[in-house]
Amino acid sequence: MTAPGGASPADRAPRRGVDPEHEADATATAAGDGVPLDAAHVRRLPARPGVYIFRSPAGEVLYVGKAKQLKTRVRSYLSRGAGVKTRELVRRSRSVQSFVVASDAEALILEANLIKEHQPRFNIHLRDDKKYPYVKVTVHEAFPRAYLTRRVRKDGAKYFGPFAAVGRVRAALDLLSKSCGIRSCRYDLLAERPSRPCLDYDIGRCHAPCAGKQSREDYRSAVDKLVRVLGGDVAKVEAEVEAEMRKAALELNFERAAQLRDVLAGLTGIGGRQRVQTSGGGDWDAIGLARDGARAAAVKLRVRDGALIGQDAHFLSGGEGDPDDALVQRFASHAYLASGTETLAHLPREVLVPAAFPDMELLGRVLSRRAGRRVGVRVPKRGAKAELVRLGVANARHALEDAARGGAAAPARAGDALYELQDHLGLKVVPRLLACFDVSHTQGAETVAGVATLKNGEPWRAGYRRMRIRHDRAGDDYLSMAEAVGRYFARAAKTGARLPDLVLVDGGKGQMSAAANAMAEAGAGGVAVAAIAKKEERAYVPGRREPVRIPATAPSLYVLQRARDEAHRIAVGYNRKLRSRRTIRSQLADVPGIGPKRQQALLSRFGSVRGVRNATPEEIGRVPGLSEAAGARILSFLNRTL
Repeated sequence: MTAPGGASPADRAPRRGVDPEHEADATATAAGDGVPLDAAHVRRLPARPGVYIFRSPAGEVLYVGKAKQLKTRVRSYLSRGAGVKTRELVRRSRSVQSFVVASDAEALILEANLIKEHQPRFNIHLRDDKKYPYVKVTVHEAFPRAYLTRRVRKDGAKYFGPFAAVGRVRAALDLLSKSCGIRSCRYDLLAERPSRPCLDYDIGRCHAPCAGKQSREDYRSAVDKLVRVLGGDVAKVEAEVEAEMRKAALELNFERAAQLRDVLAGLTGIGGRQRVQTSGGGDWDAIGLARDGARAAAVKLRVRDGALIGQDAHFLSGGEGDPDDALVQRFASHAYLASGTETLAHLPREVLVPAAFPDMELLGRVLSRRAGRRVGVRVPKRGAKAELVRLGVANARHALEDAARGGAAAPARAGDALYELQDHLGLKVVPRLLACFDVSHTQGAETVAGVATLKNGEPWRAGYRRMRIRHDRAGDDYLSMAEAVGRYFARAAKTGARLPDLVLVDGGKGQMSAAANAMAEAGAGGVAVAAIAKKEERAYVPGRREPVRIPATAPSLYVLQRARDEAHRIAVGYNRKLRSRRTIRSQLADVPGIGPKRQQALLSRFGSVRGVRNATPEEIGRVPGLSEAAGARILSFLNRTL
């Protein structure tokens, strides 16, 4: 969906109903001004932090708000108990747009940026123009200082932030400055020096570089550690601090160890970074791409003077077989070379893209020539710029989900874990429907298969299946897997059931190959297949010699594990049930004169062999086909074999 500002009236007009033949020359389709403001569409907003924007029929921004959960917050505007102002806002609004961000703090800052940019009539306007603080490190000085400031200047210093949780950051900065020995005085130590160290030296807060008690190199090393934490490299610094803490404890320097322990507690608070605003006042456009089979969406985030102020989203068609770099090039060319002079007049200093494409340098030269200044096009690998691209990808997925959910009865929204799984496994489509197979047997006997299905990452029990394996080659897991998968797809073809987007098998390359061959024979060779091994928790996909290494904490790995565990539970449970039945049948079958029909009649009447044993001859005699004398004979045999 399109964010406020920057889009032309043509881009804002809905174009989803355009005839595909007349759309062939267009490289991208505008995603519109968000969803209509009604209960059915509002329910499809994501339950994630973000910012929502109410727009009038003419496209005017009427109100900007933030939310911990976009769906819940926007839905409250449609409630019957809404106030007069809220009802008037809803009456004047035609649509609602949304930005997806990573946290409440990012939503708070983005809300302030958008209100400042658009000055909506229904927002409360404050005269003091509140700004969130940054941490400033004066690296241009010989002995740098670190402190909070609300003003960002081009003075050679490094700025980190902004931070919404001011108190937490202030406390963490104070703790880290004390631990690293960062001075709090304002002396220019190359030009002036105090007569003696201040109180900070006496209490151990500073090592007195002003008095020559600490070298410039040692002081710079401490400042570098602080800068790395502020830059987001928290994990590595945490490991270093923890090592120092353990060393201090081994040396019985418990005061120093306790100090380092407190530093560890404060690292996370000060290391958090806000992606919706960056220091330094840069002008960037960050492009994000998401795709699901034949459908793809691209988003351009607009950052001006370090603040995220808007986004433009478009749908791309006709790129089913094209790689990501081709789609990025198509979108970038359309966004900058086919949008008229208005777009060229507001070109950023740098365009950030998620994938390199062949004409990337050429596009940069063309934009530079048209803008009359240098405009770079690059793929950021790390830092704040890479975070902006990832935020663009998240919003592209958000737009793609809205496009996928056309009707009011559409299924639930696919989560980021499924898009992450698509990236890890190299899938063409988002695995909204996943079917996982597992085979279970007892030393080659009672071989069964279980099938668990996940819809949008959640168990879908209506699609669960269990089946007895019919072949007679005991213990052949590959043949059992091939039979289970083949029968599953044969049944789907016969009933017209929806095929899964991804088939997952419990095992390694052998099970995966058996499943792939069975799918090809059943005419389902176009469905993606993968395997997950239990011990190493690694995934395998066709065409790759090495397993796919998914981080242990990744939500996408949890989806695979959940599907695998459900299929395993179904298969093992069915195997145990069949073993139990076989044991029961063998005991009754040994009773003279009791055939299969009488065995079934007894089990139906008494539930188990124990129930038969606890019955009286008279009760057994009332079972159809049996007499009281037969009951006495059955009980005599069962009690004799205890």
